[in-house]
Amino acid sequence: MERYVAFDIGDKRIGVAVSDPFNTYALPSQTYFRKNFKEDIAALAALAREKGATAIVCGLPVNFDGTEALQTQKTERFISALKEAVSVPVICEDERFTTVMAHETLISEGMRREKRKQYVDALAAANILDGYLQKINKKGE
Repeated sequence: MERYVAFDIGDKRIGVAVSDPFNTYALPSQTYFRKNFKEDIAALAALAREKGATAIVCGLPVNFDGTEALQTQKTERFISALKEAVSVPVICEDERFTTVMAHETLISEGMRREKRKQYVDALAAANILDGYLQKINKKGE
């Protein structure tokens, strides 16, 4: 049975989401607060193993028009190191608007700004994973 874990990789925090047992939707899981590159890679690899991931989906930041953003190269470097640290496939997924959508969801629920920081990255990771799951489920129809 497939189990996906998604990461929304930022400079300070990494949002984590997991797929439901049937891979129909994503569940926000947690926010990992970054320490240093090497420790972050090891922590996410361990987290993926702990969650039973058979594949990892990482959000790839690009500009509105699809071109590389400043953050794209940093994220690609991180993803490359993660691929070396895990034994499961690591898939890149366009993450345009996922953080904006997460903020809008939390604002619409009336969550205060200070508290949103704790949840926005995990929710953005869930948005990334939802997009990926919709794509693969559509192919399998």
